[in-house]
Amino acid sequence: MSRVRVAVLCSGGGTNLQAILDCAAAGNIPAGEIALVVSDNASAYALERAKRANVATFIADRKTIPDRLARERAILGALKEHGIGLVVLAGFMTILSDAFTKAYEMRIINVHPSLIPSFCGPGFYGLKVHEAALARGVKVTGATVHFVNEVCDGGPIIAQKAVYVQEGDTPETLQKRVMREAEWVILPQAVQAVCKQLSEQKGE
Repeated sequence: MSRVRVAVLCSGGGTNLQAILDCAAAGNIPAGEIALVVSDNASAYALERAKRANVATFIADRKTIPDRLARERAILGALKEHGIGLVVLAGFMTILSDAFTKAYEMRIINVHPSLIPSFCGPGFYGLKVHEAALARGVKVTGATVHFVNEVCDGGPIIAQKAVYVQEGDTPETLQKRVMREAEWVILPQAVQAVCKQLSEQKGE
């Protein structure tokens, strides 16, 4: 069965990308091949991680291409050129248009640092999610991998993992624990699961 070619879209450090690359290198994503890393930030460290793993990169920088739709067209062109079957959003800070999500319907997944439907939707990203969780006083948080559609954080859920909030947690300590205990675990697992599903559909 042919492996699904995967593109990972990042805007920053790429820690979730690294978790995927490490899993792939260990042979734990047999149904997928990490074929491309895309960034809307030319100085993103994620690009360095991709180079170290010998993965092709594509940059559609927000500064040089300020128009979002023009960036999307450039990215869609790169995805097509590389034969991408699954798009993974791993800390990608641009909300995608309806046209983009429809072009890859049920073939874009995202990791979000809370248990959706809690602390999600417009404005909930990065540390803001953990700040809101701590302000609300929740005892359990976690991460969610979901399909991406036209509703921000609104697509079908693929996987979730809970993480306990500890006394004295700050948004920063909670963010690190959610990454380590949840995001870096369920995102590579979801990449494998969706690639397997897409590969089986292709082989029908």
